[in-house]
Amino acid sequence: MKDILNIVFRLTASCLMAAVVMGATFIFTDKAKKHNEHAREERTMYRLLGYGEGKPVPSTLALHQIYRYVITEPGRQLIGYLVPTTNAGKIGYTLVSLDLEGKMADRKTVALDVEQSREKEARDKAILAVIGPGKEIRFADHTIVVTDNGKRVAYLLGGKFPGFKTFINVMLALDQQYTTLGLEVLENEEDPGLGAEIEKDYFKNQFKGRTVDVLKGLQVVKEPLPDQYRQALEGRLADADVFRIMEQFKDKNIYALTGATISSRMLTDGLKGMVGKFVYRLDILDRVLKEQKIAVSF
Repeated sequence: MKDILNIVFRLTASCLMAAVVMGATFIFTDKAKKHNEHAREERTMYRLLGYGEGKPVPSTLALHQIYRYVITEPGRQLIGYLVPTTNAGKIGYTLVSLDLEGKMADRKTVALDVEQSREKEARDKAILAVIGPGKEIRFADHTIVVTDNGKRVAYLLGGKFPGFKTFINVMLALDQQYTTLGLEVLENEEDPGLGAEIEKDYFKNQFKGRTVDVLKGLQVVKEPLPDQYRQALEGRLADADVFRIMEQFKDKNIYALTGATISSRMLTDGLKGMVGKFVYRLDILDRVLKEQKIAVSF
């Protein structure tokens, strides 16, 4: 009997020790994974803004995250913007809730720091704590406002919309006038060698330099991509030549991928919708922030 109890004790102790080791390993690797994902995302952002090995990121540049939520309560629905605010030089967060007509409904201070704001679970918990019981929230999307020396210089938008097969996940950079600075296709499941070519420079760079007005009217055409234009899109020419050729095509339609017109059109239409909604929503949010004298960090 003693031998059996001894064996049970040893097995139990071994299992507990294994659980502790596995748990600690998971916590460590999970944190490392999230850190690496954030670092990759940040590199993509800076690349879209034009920074890289030959052009380092200035120390005066700052990224300000805005998180948009749908808030449902009995009898009505609100749109909540979690925005970074400043108080005595410190960054905090305020939940600005608007009704469906774009009018101010409520504002509440949310107990979050910058690191916590990046974690959806911590963000959701903090928001639910301030809006009170009987309400539900759903994360919609987030936008990044880029400032340099405190002045807005660009916006970074994440978007996910239907493709030919499943969904296309993108990141788009706009300047302060909403002209496209760059596009990155982060994830897609289009057909290899056909629709999956949307992630290639010769296709996605066709959107560079497009003003918001040009973007609204963009169509996809089934015509051969001019060779010189393709070389410029792929950066295979001198900078001066790339600029000159891109200027020639900045008001032209998008050349479809060979054999993948639908994927080409889905991406184009997705970007048009994404930018149109962003501009509309940001104009409303900026107006409310100004009217309410909310001191945001951007």
